[in-house]
Amino acid sequence: MELPPLLRRAVDRELSGIPLHELSATAAVLSQRYREERRDGKAHVASDRDALAYLAVRLPATYAAVRASFAAVVEARPNFAPKSALDIGAGPGTAVWAAAECWPKLARALLLEASPVFRAFGERLTAEMRQPHVTWRTSDVAAQEIDGEPHDLVTLAYVLNELAAEDRERLVARLWQLTADTLVIIEPGTSAGWRRTIAARRQLIESGGHIIAPCPHERDCPIQPPDWCHFARRVARSRLHRLAKGADVPWEDEKFSYVAVSRMSASALGARVIARPRKASGRVTLKLCHPDGSASEQMFSRRDDELFKRASRSDWGSSL
Repeated sequence: MELPPLLRRAVDRELSGIPLHELSATAAVLSQRYREERRDGKAHVASDRDALAYLAVRLPATYAAVRASFAAVVEARPNFAPKSALDIGAGPGTAVWAAAECWPKLARALLLEASPVFRAFGERLTAEMRQPHVTWRTSDVAAQEIDGEPHDLVTLAYVLNELAAEDRERLVARLWQLTADTLVIIEPGTSAGWRRTIAARRQLIESGGHIIAPCPHERDCPIQPPDWCHFARRVARSRLHRLAKGADVPWEDEKFSYVAVSRMSASALGARVIARPRKASGRVTLKLCHPDGSASEQMFSRRDDELFKRASRSDWGSSL
């Protein structure tokens, strides 16, 4: 997956002329913080250099995770056409770019971000968008109540990991109040990220929400520790991205957990592939989460005919 061309050009302009050695050092620290999910009270992005490093190494991966999560919503509810969006902890505006790609009729978006540095970069990037109309507001969701009217689409991407447990539950409850239709929560694809996602899922089901994706059911998650449910999306690395991370491979896999919850139910899509398919000559083995609330591994062979063809075309995160 790659960034939309308009966003790619805007990011390249921001990064133009930045000394690579400075960018690499900052990117290494930033990547380490994300891997460790460190919550030490320090802002991830406190300076222009932090923001530039984020644009180089984290924006493409975050965009890929958000875009993949939105694609699952589109698959489950093809008639959903949000006109308004609210993004909490918007960073440089990643989610609104993904939303605009998925829902061309999106007309307006309100983006809340605590970091003035992030907001400044985000405002410049989103100024390049043809639609929707974007409004920015400085807001620390951990310390302030979120005011405003409900929006069709509400997103919370890579934010719960930065909050204390008591703040997470309060924030999820408030966001559900601000959700006119669908709320999408995305977290890092770690065991801790999955636990936060599952807690939010449980809370939203108890509040009357309908699970749209990825789960094909609203029962308890069948996955048990030390295993956890997460997904991956392959991200194309630009030349600068590779240089900033000191990487040779032209891609990386961003792992994430997510849940999409709506006030409207969706038609069942069948089982969800919850691990990378294992493919061999004439057969493919899939780990599946089923509509009855169970999870299992299932092997398909050429004797399964059409089902085998569909299984062979499936990927991690696909519905079957």
